[in-house]
Amino acid sequence: QVQLVESGGGLVQPGGSLRLSCVASGFTFSRYMMNWYRQAPGKERELVARIFSDSRTTNYADSVKGRFTISRDNAKNTVYLQIGSLKTEDTAVYYCNAKIGRSDYWGQGTQVTVSS
Repeated sequence: QVQLVESGGGLVQPGGSLRLSCVASGFTFSRYMMNWYRQAPGKERELVARIFSDSRTTNYADSVKGRFTISRDNAKNTVYLQIGSLKTEDTAVYYCNAKIGRSDYWGQGTQVTVSS
């Protein structure tokens, strides 16, 4: 079955950085676009970044452009999100997502807290 397992979250000061990882299994990872979403307390889940199966084409939410970088390693079935120049408003649970056929698959999420 499809599994997505995120890691790399934590507490970081404003201006700091983290690298989030998502290890995928149960499907042919290299064939699918992969997405990172986040959900802050009291807010709807929002798409942060996505990377197409070609590993080159990426899209970002306006709020994170220039600060976040999505990448993937198809040999490791892993998608990364490098998050930098962090702001308090980046505090959220970050989720890895894959859309396979008509189904949406989600990881358990990893908490990122930006605070001084």
